[in-house]
Amino acid sequence: MNPHPRGPAPGEARPHEDPLPGTERALAGALGPTGRPMPEFPEPQPLTSHGPARVIAMCNQKGGVGKTTTTINLGAALAEVGRRVLLVDFDPQGALSVGLGIRTNELDVTIYNLLVERGHDIRGIIQHTRTANLDLVPANIDLAAAEVQLVGEVAREQILARALRPVLDDYDVILIDCQPSLGLLTVNALTAAHGVVIPLECEFFAMRGVALLVETIDKITDRLNPRLRVDGILATMFDSRTLHCREVVRSVVDHFGDQVFHTVISRTVKFPDASLAAEPITTYASAHGSAAAYRQLARELIARGGAA
Repeated sequence: MNPHPRGPAPGEARPHEDPLPGTERALAGALGPTGRPMPEFPEPQPLTSHGPARVIAMCNQKGGVGKTTTTINLGAALAEVGRRVLLVDFDPQGALSVGLGIRTNELDVTIYNLLVERGHDIRGIIQHTRTANLDLVPANIDLAAAEVQLVGEVAREQILARALRPVLDDYDVILIDCQPSLGLLTVNALTAAHGVVIPLECEFFAMRGVALLVETIDKITDRLNPRLRVDGILATMFDSRTLHCREVVRSVVDHFGDQVFHTVISRTVKFPDASLAAEPITTYASAHGSAAAYRQLARELIARGGAA
């Protein structure tokens, strides 16, 4: 039995919450929270076969912008529509693993061992989650040592890509939750990826680092991974009631245009509640507007060609 209260019924507002956050209020064709007409994203067609996976790095060098929350909930939303999804925890804090109920301090083998030691098979490290079609490669604080240990390795930027190669045909989407830095681990993730999703907090200071991140992505595309592209910039922690949030979103759209997802993710207390329950929002509060937003994001990503 879940010890955490599930709050008011769908559509019933808390005093401090928007009852229908952000995107969920916008009907197809009406102006959405990004100030553009909201397209209608079709329900994804069932797959008749699986793989090879499209690898997506969830990346922003600023912490606290919703990378881990988006990795968990976008992954769960893709799994709901029949996609086989592998989540890769690539942050030494291990928040992705903890958020899915894994006791990281009790793990003998993690992504760290896969990167720095010979003889490990990724299939022996993958953990199944309580969500169907959603698996996890866990991490813990050991991963912090990998950045130093990999410095002297040949083709050090490609170690993660080689580690993932044996399971590419087993999944439709692989989501990598990057650490908040542009160090060697993040470069490995970008070298292994086909696409990048950039979660961006709706706050002016959060915008300052996006240009540096895009510059880094351009360098990796030029030097290491010519297939890499930006799948989209995702506005997170949006509050439609504040002029500040609305102006930040408008500014991001002015700068990056169609690279910005139409879907936005609103601020809500349901996300930390779901993390404590070690569940995606799509199962913890399935009828909540934020669960609907991540389902819409999954549909939008698929419609853009960012996932099968």
